[in-house]
Amino acid sequence: MSERPEMPRYEPNKVEPRWQDLWANEGTYEIDNDDPRDPRYVLSMYPYPSGPAHIGHVRNYTFGDLLVRYHTMNGYGVLSPIGFDSFGLPAENAAIKSGEHPREFTDARIPELAASLRRIGAVYDTRRTIKSHDPEYIKWTQWIFLRFWEAGLAYRAEAPVNWCPGCKTVLANEQVVNGLCERSDDPVEKRNMEQWFYKITDYAQELLDDLDALEWPDRVKIMQRNWIGRSEGAEFGLPIAGPDGKADPEAEPLMVYTTRPDTGFGMTFAVVSPEHPRVEELTSDDNKKIVRAFQAEVKDKSDIDRMSTSAALDKRGVATGRNVINPFTGQAIPIFLADYVLITYGTGAIMAVPGQDQRDWDFAKTHGLDIIRTVQPPDDFGGEAFTGAGPAINSSNGELNLDGMEVAEAKATAIDWLTQQNLGNRKINFRLRDWLLSRQRFWGCPIPVVYCDACGLRPVPESELPIVAPDDVEFLPGGDSPLTRHAGFLNTTCPDCGEPARRETDTMDTFVDSSWYFLRFTDPWNTDAPFSHEDASHFLPVDQYIGGIEHAILHLLYARFFTKALADTGVAPKELREPMKRLFTQGMVRMGGVKMSKSKGNTVAPEAIVEANGADALRLAILQVKPPAEDVDWEDFQLDGCERFLHRVWRLAHPNTDLFQTHKADPTDADRAIEVATHVLIDRVTNEYERWAYNTAVAGFMEFTNVLYRYVQSDAGANKKTIDEAVDALLLLLAPAVPHLAAELWSLRHDGDHIHLRPWPTADPAKLVVDTATMIVQVNGKLRDRFEVPTEISAQDAKALALSSAKVQAQLDGEPRKIIVRQPNIVNIVA
Repeated sequence: MSERPEMPRYEPNKVEPRWQDLWANEGTYEIDNDDPRDPRYVLSMYPYPSGPAHIGHVRNYTFGDLLVRYHTMNGYGVLSPIGFDSFGLPAENAAIKSGEHPREFTDARIPELAASLRRIGAVYDTRRTIKSHDPEYIKWTQWIFLRFWEAGLAYRAEAPVNWCPGCKTVLANEQVVNGLCERSDDPVEKRNMEQWFYKITDYAQELLDDLDALEWPDRVKIMQRNWIGRSEGAEFGLPIAGPDGKADPEAEPLMVYTTRPDTGFGMTFAVVSPEHPRVEELTSDDNKKIVRAFQAEVKDKSDIDRMSTSAALDKRGVATGRNVINPFTGQAIPIFLADYVLITYGTGAIMAVPGQDQRDWDFAKTHGLDIIRTVQPPDDFGGEAFTGAGPAINSSNGELNLDGMEVAEAKATAIDWLTQQNLGNRKINFRLRDWLLSRQRFWGCPIPVVYCDACGLRPVPESELPIVAPDDVEFLPGGDSPLTRHAGFLNTTCPDCGEPARRETDTMDTFVDSSWYFLRFTDPWNTDAPFSHEDASHFLPVDQYIGGIEHAILHLLYARFFTKALADTGVAPKELREPMKRLFTQGMVRMGGVKMSKSKGNTVAPEAIVEANGADALRLAILQVKPPAEDVDWEDFQLDGCERFLHRVWRLAHPNTDLFQTHKADPTDADRAIEVATHVLIDRVTNEYERWAYNTAVAGFMEFTNVLYRYVQSDAGANKKTIDEAVDALLLLLAPAVPHLAAELWSLRHDGDHIHLRPWPTADPAKLVVDTATMIVQVNGKLRDRFEVPTEISAQDAKALALSSAKVQAQLDGEPRKIIVRQPNIVNIVA
């Protein structure tokens, strides 16, 4: 009998790069659009290329990579593309900090990030790589803008905008968090500026309705519903009072919106936003000075400060000196300006009902205004404003009597009365505002528009696309777009009349680029269109999208709008209304309780971990630490334990293992128990992969490996067929999670075969219904181990299994004096 060759050590630094090269060179995960397999589109949100990946990136892309490999083994043609969100503030701010040109900085960072993703074993169809600053991608982003402009979905208007003094650019509402810029944390100011907008509000109701059918986390859907902010109520006019206190028939009424018209009898004053266009008209001569001073004071306040309930209300509002008429009572009531009323919601003016609104109550108390309750509070109510439900009181004027009605009936009756009186009508309002897409920065997609004194705003002809910003621009921000200071870019000719014209110098918000990249991935070689209907229909909607919860409102809402608008403009298939069927939002990685982020400087470099422990050990630690949706602390990662586990699998599965010898005797109960455990594991891991229960799948791998170690080291030894099938199943199940180790061992065991091209194992139902029991093993009356065994296990096999336990052997000093077997429940050993 020849000696078995010596088993080599597992050296991940040699094994892993070899398999990464093979997957890339052989195009293992490349897919053609005419692939006959059923398509499956798995996509992780494409990253900002600010340098090598950090652990937060690695966690995200490990989950995505596992799914790509798992679905491929299940017979699907998986589209797994990669791209880089290379335009926008993150890249530009990093370039400004480093002193490099944004293009040079970005072009250098992309290979770093791509290499670090490859080094963790993430696989993509890299032929489809997209970079948003590529001229070809810029061309189609601009082309889409022109289609939206033609359809009335893009427009330019003056509006109060959010201005970040740190980034020196305009921000969308969604990019302002607690009054601060989401990128720089600078306090956000308000400015009036001419800006470009996308008309996302045209889709507010559809964006709301279509959330129900999406397989997205509930909290993401709740966040989008709240941001869209649908409310039902009434919009009606408050007649302007003349000097005699009666309605001035010549004056246009002040329009207000309310969700509670049933409380109109309690309206004792009206409040107008300081930015309301009619402030001057609604202010008496005597009050103009204090009103203008108040407007100037409010101008630089953020919305979050203005909505705060903590500031003193005597400093947050002033009387205009004019009155309006409460149409429910016929009484003249004063008009105030107050900072807590925003021009961007409703009409920019509200009816104030202090009896039913605490802020109005506080304001009324501060300014000595009347308070009239219109909803009966409970007898034991001891508060101030009552905001709950109850019967209407003090709500009758002879023509309209709401007294005694509950809220819903009183609300409907009040709206009907306002409509009959030609004062107003039923109104649905949305909190959502149109998407402000202009940015006064260099590093973004230029807006393809020119300004001609004779012809006005004119689109750049499609034949001239893309319009690419020149590199010889002083790109440091200065409050206006750096492109305004480049005469070669700024000055052009009108495409209609040929006279001198000026280019638009604002660039597009980076979220424009990420709102359609998933469509371009389906057809990235197309030079005639951004993508074909056929290829978009073949792959979309995305079957599984993976990314952070922080994108719930920004990117995900914009991507949904883009998909609907592209379908309505004929660019995308008309039946494609949603971009992503399923969404998974992974938890963030923290260090010291703070989110890990390059901008905070608290990241861990995966390269050092991969060098020391191997990519598979890092991947396994990511999968093991906690359920994927939960936040995790870096300190909780068990890298060393995962590395030890992989070495145990190597020793167990290597064809030249020195761990055990095999035999070909007839199967015993112990062998059959391993067969059952193998199929139980296949069934378990398949279900856990489907449910994203990766941490419990890892626990299953480790438990099963311990079972196999006990089995092969038992006195009876291992049946060759049984152990081979068990180890092969373990490797197949591990292949999506720790692809390098699984691929290497499978290749060694199966003459160079490629494990990731093998079909996914299926559990034998007949072996899943075998009854099992938990058998405990005691030594001198103390519990030392336990096993899952078939209920029909023989006494001999139960005894052999108990004695194979390392925990039991540690308690024995030589042969035991007595062994009592009561299979399948207990083996009691007397040492």
